[in-house]
Amino acid sequence: MGLLHTAHKYRWALLLGVVLAPCLLAFGWLLGTRLHVPSLPPANSAETVVRALPNVLVAVRDLARLESVSFHMERVLDLTEKQSRMFGLLETEDALLLVAVADVTAGVDLSKLGEGDVEADPRAGRVTIMLPKPEVLHVALDPAHTYVHTRRTGLLAKRQESLEARARAEAERSLVEAAKQAQILDKAGDNARRVISKLVQSLGYSQIEIQFKK
Repeated sequence: MGLLHTAHKYRWALLLGVVLAPCLLAFGWLLGTRLHVPSLPPANSAETVVRALPNVLVAVRDLARLESVSFHMERVLDLTEKQSRMFGLLETEDALLLVAVADVTAGVDLSKLGEGDVEADPRAGRVTIMLPKPEVLHVALDPAHTYVHTRRTGLLAKRQESLEARARAEAERSLVEAAKQAQILDKAGDNARRVISKLVQSLGYSQIEIQFKK
């Protein structure tokens, strides 16, 4: 009778354990998620910050009109307008002598740079850039040193008030041509290539090839 009673007690204990064990496990998991505290990084851990390099195309375009060389030039221009009077029997003239001084500036207009003009390989540190060809960007007569040296209006000639303006425009055109003959565009290209190479090197590229469009 005692053995039967004892076996009966063990059977109830086993049954109670089977029923309560899953409940206790579920309660423990729920309690753990509610009271979870995020683990802190070790005191000596290092944080790595990766900064993306600026896009090469955007960086070069930011230079806009790269004025890379300027020539200070002088020219004396003699402009004469012939006039006919008395049914062609008499010829007279209105003329002036202009001393022109100007700064002719050349460079590269980087706003013309297209999406396909830059090829970059950041991993290899290599970049190829196809630049717009150098051009004269600006010419301006120096008002302090440009003046009419001599003005001649012949007998019966009509004085043309626009003659000086025409002479100044012709002086600008001829000074631009003179600057081109003095290789201003070649110098502008060399200087632009040097400036852009330094810019691209600062972006992390070591193999740089720069060409100009034909």
